[in-house]
Amino acid sequence: MEEKIAQLNPPRLWHYFLEICRIPRPSKKEEKIIKYLLDFGKEKGLETLQDEIGNVLIRKPAMPGYENAPSVVLQSHVDMVCEKNSATVHDFDKDPIIPWIDGEWIKAKGTTLGADDGIGIAAMLALLESKEIPHGPLECLFTIDEETGLTGAFGLKSGFLKSSVLLNLDSEDEGQLFIGCAGGADTTASFELKTEPVPSGMVAWKVSITGLTGGHSGDDINKGLGNAVKILNRFLWNATRKFYTRISSIDAGNLRNAIAREGFAIILLPEEHREEFEKYATAYQEILKVELHTTEPNLKFNAEPAPLPESVLMPDLEFWLLNALYACPHGVIEYSRDIPNFVETSTNLASVKFRDENIVITTSQRSSVESAKRDILDMVASVFHLAGATVEQSTGYPGWKPNPDSAVLKLSVESYRRLFSQEPKVLAIHAGLECGLIGALYPGMDMVSFGPTIKGAHSPDERLDIASAVKFWDLLVDILSRIK
Repeated sequence: MEEKIAQLNPPRLWHYFLEICRIPRPSKKEEKIIKYLLDFGKEKGLETLQDEIGNVLIRKPAMPGYENAPSVVLQSHVDMVCEKNSATVHDFDKDPIIPWIDGEWIKAKGTTLGADDGIGIAAMLALLESKEIPHGPLECLFTIDEETGLTGAFGLKSGFLKSSVLLNLDSEDEGQLFIGCAGGADTTASFELKTEPVPSGMVAWKVSITGLTGGHSGDDINKGLGNAVKILNRFLWNATRKFYTRISSIDAGNLRNAIAREGFAIILLPEEHREEFEKYATAYQEILKVELHTTEPNLKFNAEPAPLPESVLMPDLEFWLLNALYACPHGVIEYSRDIPNFVETSTNLASVKFRDENIVITTSQRSSVESAKRDILDMVASVFHLAGATVEQSTGYPGWKPNPDSAVLKLSVESYRRLFSQEPKVLAIHAGLECGLIGALYPGMDMVSFGPTIKGAHSPDERLDIASAVKFWDLLVDILSRIK
């Protein structure tokens, strides 16, 4: 598998991508990749620093003839989203990612690939190693914990960077140059877990929704994808009224910044409703296939007998939980009035988890308009307040206001046009980029973000388009050679 990837061009880009795939790097557990980067910088004789929060900065002097060029910082995050299919055995703390080539794509075996943002890291390492590629002074900034809190960008201090230009290598659509992004924050609701013994005369069933596409809660929120939390809860909400079902547990979704792909519930119902319930479950799958046939062709909804659990939720808790999940908004809330087809505001109902003492519901909200972000945060909070839940909201992160007059943007457009004989699209992205935080800390920084095509990010369907990665590399090299 890896031999074929190693044979791709440019060889050093793919060499380092494979190196990174071998290093476990879950969010908040980046010690191994950080050590690798620190050792790399020292072995290459380059100035290598680590700040208090854990970010790594490696500086490389200008190549001959570029000594007077402005310093440029290249930036990628070192952590990856760790998602796997339920049938996949993989320990993200210990096991390497197994990449393989499937036609025009690189994928991973049953897990996220980590091309977000492993391909950006690989490009930076290849540039730091190179003795032939022309460029001015380089700063390569490797930030930590982007995926679960933007911790590295939040912890960055003024004065750590010397550059006036930043190239963020964390975008996922080749041919698009990004000059703005949404700000975001999270809303978490929790109910006290109150249970009672299973009533007599009940039988247990396991209800599951699998096979959904999943994806990025910002970049993919407008694609009409199914949400496992919503689909499962819709079924449970109706089943409690039709068959007097009781809920023992729900486990749906996972990460706050991923659209929920799978959901499972253990429920109980009176024995006399068994046959009618089976027919209802079969009919529900057909309803889903009709509603989601274009976006979720692999959807599977299943109900099967299960061992009898020890307890069920108290009736009042079950009522408020199911109604809150049904009422909680999910998806696009508002499109931009200025940029055609650009999502301005959205919310993601990410997960429902039963803990030892609580039921925890995780959601995330995004908007490129700060007041609209506050509004959707309050809207989601109000739903759970009405249901009697405890609600907490994160501080969030700022958006990145587009600057269409950016000098590095104009240079990037010219490079793309000259290299590929076509116009790139200049856009803002409905996702959080560290540019928002870095730009707030370094207000004079001229920034643009670009990358190769990555589909299914934050899901086990994540895949990297090989040809687009080559174009991404060529564009990066050309931009650096022209910043003088």
